[in-house]
Amino acid sequence: TGIGTGFYRNGYCSTGDQDIGRHTVCVQVTKDFLQYSKSVGNDLSTPVPEYMFPGLQEGDIWCLCAQRWAQAYNAGKAPQVYLSRTHEKTLTYVPLDILRLYAIDSDEAEKALKDLNDQRDRLNKLL
Repeated sequence: TGIGTGFYRNGYCSTGDQDIGRHTVCVQVTKDFLQYSKSVGNDLSTPVPEYMFPGLQEGDIWCLCAQRWAQAYNAGKAPQVYLSRTHEKTLTYVPLDILRLYAIDSDEAEKALKDLNDQRDRLNKLL
């Protein structure tokens, strides 16, 4: 989209206390998803300048609210996910096994997860 995505518009799907919607799922949007989202009252195609929101088009990469992604998944309209760019807080709303089914970057994500788990194991040994 050319602008920073995510709640903080910093290009990352990071989250914090102010991010009530949990904009934590990094997706590549499709026309089908955008039409579905609009049909359920979440128009992501129309620009909203006051929120620095450009409106999305097919192919754009965007940080989507975790509950919205789950809603689209339940309706059979979920977009694919960049799992390695999706925040861990997403797992509060969607199981990892489901996200893996939609991952564009499966190999990269699995390596990152392994590295993270290795780091956690080393840290736990120190504690």
